[in-house]
Amino acid sequence: MSVSVDFHFDPMCPFAYQTSVWIRDVRDQIGITINWRFFSLEEINRPEGKKHPWEREWSYGWSLMRIGALLRRTDMALLDRWYAAIGHELHTLGGKPHDPAVARRLLTDIVDEAATFDAALDDPTTHDDVRADHQRVVDASGYGVPTLFVSGQCLFGPVLVDPPTGPDALKLWNVVSGMVDLPHVYELQRPKTPADAERIGRSLRPYLDGRDWVSINRGAVVDVGRLTGN
Repeated sequence: MSVSVDFHFDPMCPFAYQTSVWIRDVRDQIGITINWRFFSLEEINRPEGKKHPWEREWSYGWSLMRIGALLRRTDMALLDRWYAAIGHELHTLGGKPHDPAVARRLLTDIVDEAATFDAALDDPTTHDDVRADHQRVVDASGYGVPTLFVSGQCLFGPVLVDPPTGPDALKLWNVVSGMVDLPHVYELQRPKTPADAERIGRSLRPYLDGRDWVSINRGAVVDVGRLTGN
């Protein structure tokens, strides 16, 4: 029987992207089904008095997810390609997919750019799609990404840098999927040494080059600013 995983992501999050690279490798090897879902770090970490992301004409990760929501209505594979394109641009190349002009360019390799971009932003129900996915995680007491739902179980993580591939990817998959059978195991965490922090900072360099916002990480496992000295 094929295993199905709901993978909630915010396209701006470097750790969700690293985990998405890993789980795609797992999919290629054993054929699991990945259902891409959304979660807004901007909303969950929103300071009091600041507008909700759906109250703005263009709102970085939220607007990119609205485009993804429209693509998903046609085919989950289109959202798969969209997230991969956004992630590569920001987290590998250090580009700015959250710039509308760059987002339009990235869309051209997937679908009719103008029709999809404009339709997604003109359709208020794409807000509803993103908000519903986000609320699902909140209702499960989740607070960040990557968040996975496997067989009804909500799991935060794994938080990765340099995601494993091949046999090591499957080894990690066995650990993660094994959590489903152990519902009272809540947390397992590896302390980070100064050398680990330096390595993580180097890995996040493209993301930091592309980022033009201030990260707020309430309850997050890793403080990006602290690790990188920013």
